Amino acid sequence: MTPSPTTPWLLRWQGRLAAGQASRLRRHLPLLAGAILTTLLLLMPVLSRGGLGLMISACGLLWLVWGLATAPSRRHLGALNGWLLAYLALAVLATGCSPVPAAAAKGLLKLLSYLGVYALMRRLLEQAPQWWNRLLAGLLLGQLATCVVGLRQLYAPTEDLALWADPNSVAEGTRRIYSTLGNPNLLAGYLVPLLPLAVVALLRWQGLWPKLLALSSLACGLAAALFTYSRGGWIGLFFGLGSLGLLLLLRQSRHLSPLLRRFVPPLVIAAVLVALVLAAVKVEPLRIRLLSMVAGREDSSNNFRINVWLSALEMVQARPWLGIGPGNSIFNLIYPLYQQPGYTALSAYSVPLELAVETGIPGLLAGLGLFITSLRLGMAQLQRDLLLSLPAVGAMAAVIGLAGHGLVDTIFFRPEVQLSGWFALATLGAAEATKRTDQERASGG
Repeated sequence: MTPSPTTPWLLRWQGRLAAGQASRLRRHLPLLAGAILTTLLLLMPVLSRGGLGLMISACGLLWLVWGLATAPSRRHLGALNGWLLAYLALAVLATGCSPVPAAAAKGLLKLLSYLGVYALMRRLLEQAPQWWNRLLAGLLLGQLATCVVGLRQLYAPTEDLALWADPNSVAEGTRRIYSTLGNPNLLAGYLVPLLPLAVVALLRWQGLWPKLLALSSLACGLAAALFTYSRGGWIGLFFGLGSLGLLLLLRQSRHLSPLLRRFVPPLVIAAVLVALVLAAVKVEPLRIRLLSMVAGREDSSNNFRINVWLSALEMVQARPWLGIGPGNSIFNLIYPLYQQPGYTALSAYSVPLELAVETGIPGLLAGLGLFITSLRLGMAQLQRDLLLSLPAVGAMAAVIGLAGHGLVDTIFFRPEVQLSGWFALATLGAAEATKRTDQERASGG
């Protein structure tokens, strides 16, 4: 099939096999894509790295087959895809200019594999938006099981949790759960994007059992996040759930009288802040952990991160335009040249710093552009009542939560967290495409 002249040139490879038996294949592709993605989102907290890699690769391959079997679209790429392609182009350049291109190429392949999952999610949600509920159900079922396993660790022998007890921290002796993920910070990061989506599911889903799943996931997720005692995770949850509450308040305020619309939102926000302050003051383990955030270098974890951040800034100063190349393999090779004695690290422990280290200041700006575009797309759906409008609001809150956590940690780059982030971005992109389709239909296009 020959692409239309109005089709973006980047999409003109699509539809090359859209004839003959491909028409029969196209009918089954949404079901196959939905089944693979749901399974991936359900099982990612327990799958091995090899298993995750196979399923992620299968998603990318299926997206490629879907594109070849489907006529090219006349739609624009969209703002979200534009920023993703810009960052991918910078990552390719950074790989080519890397001091160790072979190591950077591994990171580039990982980035491409995750983009394949995002592309498949977005294509599925654009063509069959009803799959959003099913994908989220898979996420929440996996999250619920993970949280139950983690909460049971509270009753395990103390020595089983001693791995994460830092004797040099002001929070010494705090028992931190980690469930199947092996790391309390990773467990908290895994929950950061899911809890806002669980709130949306609770509001959106109909029927007793779906609402029970959403409520159980939300309650167990909040409890598990608390007992991880992950300060970065708490920051992410504060931003994610706080922004979601504010957005939902603004969304519902359109139904209030002008007087209530003026006074109700500030009163609700003030009440929530008072409740958080009381909890921080009255609950001793919570108070101790929060105080460690402002302990500066007196807390060993803070001191470690500060030293790593300073070394990462030196790496950015040394290669400000294209960085060292993407991925942790190249970081592990280059970071020792800049590290302070005794402060080895696997990453920059800050997503903005990591982007600047890997792809330079242009890569950081591309990441910032992607974040701002995500907020813009979410805000565009705030007062709408389309099929993906409320999910887009929840997805925006999830992105805000991930950004808040990413300021002080790089847990985002772990697949258990990153895949949820791509789900949120795919939701925002599909909501944008749905709005554009409705506008075209309204104008008779």
